[in-house]
Amino acid sequence: MEQLLCLHNAEIYTGTMNIPSGAVIVGNGKILDVVGSNRLVKLNLPESTRFIDLKGSILCPGFIDSHIHGFGGYETSDASDESILKISESLTEYGVTSFCPTIYTQEDRKFSACIKAGVRAVGREKGARIIGLHLEGPFISRLQSGAQDASALKEVDMERMRSYEKIGKGKITLITVAPELKNMRELAIYCLKKGIILSAGHTDASYENMLEGMQAGIMHSTHFFNAMRRLHHRDPGCIGAILIHPEISCEIIADGHHVHPALIKLLHRDKPLDKIVLVTDALGPTMQSEGHLMANGEPVYLEDEVFYRESDNVMAGSSLTMIKGIENLVSWGIPLSDAIAMATTNPARILGLDKDRGLIMPGHSADLTAFDEEFKILLTIVEGKIEYEL
Repeated sequence: MEQLLCLHNAEIYTGTMNIPSGAVIVGNGKILDVVGSNRLVKLNLPESTRFIDLKGSILCPGFIDSHIHGFGGYETSDASDESILKISESLTEYGVTSFCPTIYTQEDRKFSACIKAGVRAVGREKGARIIGLHLEGPFISRLQSGAQDASALKEVDMERMRSYEKIGKGKITLITVAPELKNMRELAIYCLKKGIILSAGHTDASYENMLEGMQAGIMHSTHFFNAMRRLHHRDPGCIGAILIHPEISCEIIADGHHVHPALIKLLHRDKPLDKIVLVTDALGPTMQSEGHLMANGEPVYLEDEVFYRESDNVMAGSSLTMIKGIENLVSWGIPLSDAIAMATTNPARILGLDKDRGLIMPGHSADLTAFDEEFKILLTIVEGKIEYEL
């Protein structure tokens, strides 16, 4: 049996309750026990146990980023499994224990190559674990393509979808789609049968289109407010549908630029908490220390923590990290426990991982993150192994 870890003197956010002062016992990759500090002395742990005093810092489930294109100079559009593994290694310094490598819309051969690279990377991670792949397209709206390559967008094509699913070998977890596209219902039903989550994004859907999409099983939404048909008093559009219907969940990019903080506060007030998921939408140059800044093969520049394409100054994506997103949410008045839930418990539940991740509970995988009051990551544990320690 491997050495036990005892993380003690921590303020624990379990995902179901907060423990002002407690300890978590880890062994064989799992959480063995969660106790208040007053019970720790009664556990009679083996002498070989490694005790880590967190000195009153916060301990929570590991962060889950379900929408991230790259990090540290590496990105999914490299079509390289080694690039994805480098992303995995780097993310633990920022508290991330699980992620979905997210693939831009690209010409089909390159898009398929990126899927294959993601599949090759699964199971070889040395840091954050890969949940599955997130395909951001290609079945999205030309009117709301944003920084996506509009020339590579596709009409719904079931043969193409079957080919993606075949080369994805069951590793495709999430697909961003535009609900208004013709034949979307057929694609949605196919994906649901394959266990693939559908997310409305890069969409010009009307309110009625969104209701039809929800009826077909499109129950999540990609970077809410961004690359979507605008809210209008005579047409609530997809933004109105997502706000009005509590059952549909949504991603938010909490960098203060993609979405105004006041709108995030409105969303927090009106949307059930468990339906809000913090994501970064981070691009490859995020936290890159040297070299040219490139994203999806194009030069970009960083301004106010947002990447813009040099060619046309279009917003290309964020340089957000999950811990910075939590810090931002708290600075805007969101309770810390709610911000943590958006980064941990909520994505785990929406992605169907909540029987093993997203909670600090005996029997769950020991995916844990500790940070201090200044939002500095102190410790990241993935499946019981310390992957980062300050």
